[in-house]
Parts: sequence; structure tokens; C-alpha cells
Amino acid sequence: MIDLAQDTPSNPLFRLGAQPIALTAAALLLLIAGVTSIAIWRAYTGAAPEADRVVASRQLQARAAQASEQLVEKTKGLEATQQESIDQLQVVQDQLQTMKRLMAAQQADTKRLSEQVASLNESIDSLRQSFASARATEVETPSVTRRKPARHRVHASARKRSRG
Repeated sequence: MIDLAQDTPSNPLFRLGAQPIALTAAALLLLIAGVTSIAIWRAYTGAAPEADRVVASRQLQARAAQASEQLVEKTKGLEATQQESIDQLQVVQDQLQTMKRLMAAQQADTKRLSEQVASLNESIDSLRQSFASARATEVETPSVTRRKPARHRVHASARKRSRG
């Protein structure tokens, strides 16, 4: 058979587990020592992390507010620029419409004038043709010239001789 005395653990940690009050007291002393050292460290450095966090969060809020204000200003500037661009575009469109109307009026005038020039050219051509046909009829019909009677011619040539 096996001895019961050998079943008892000889490990020192198991002995501590047998005394829970001592173990709890040691843990409590370590916890108090840690909190005390943190409190002394904060008092010595003069900086409390909570205050730093509050200051940092307020700075972040201030930066966020400043960035937000800058965004609002830039947005307003963009809106103003956009409105100016829209106004300029409207002016350009109005000018374009005016130019289109003027161009259409000029084209109509040009068309009217070219029709008038064509009409004048036709009139000139018809006048040329009528003038050419009138000349042709004059050439075809010999012109009748009056001749002086022969006795007048003789007297006239005799007078010229006597003078000369």
C-alpha cells in the first residue's frame, strides 16, 4: 500500500494556498503600494493625465472648430466665385445671342444684296443684248446719207480753187 504521507505536497506555493488570509494581505499591500507610487509620481511631476486629456480634448475641439470655420469661409468663397462665373456665363450667352441675331440680319442683308446684284447683272446683260441687236440692225441696213446735187459740188470745188 501507498503511504498517505507522501500525498501531501511539499511545494511551498501549495502551502501559501493553504493560508488564504496571508495571500490576500500580500495582494492588498502590493495594490496599496502601486496606487501610492502612482499618486506620488503624479504629485511629483505636477501633471495629472486627466487634466492633460481634458486640455488635449479642448485643443482638439478648438482646432476642429477653427477648421470648420475655415471650411465655411472657403465654401462661401467658392459660392461667390461660382456665382460670379454663372453671371459671366450669362453675359457671354447674352452676347452670343446678340451676335447670332446680328449675324442672321447680316446674312439676310447679304442675300438681299446678292439678289439685287444678280437682278442688276441680268438687266445689264439684257441691255447689252438689246444694244448689240440694235447695232446689228444698224449695220445690216445701210444708212441713207443725203448727197448734195452734183452742181453744188462743182461750185464748191471751184470756190476752193479760186481762194487757194
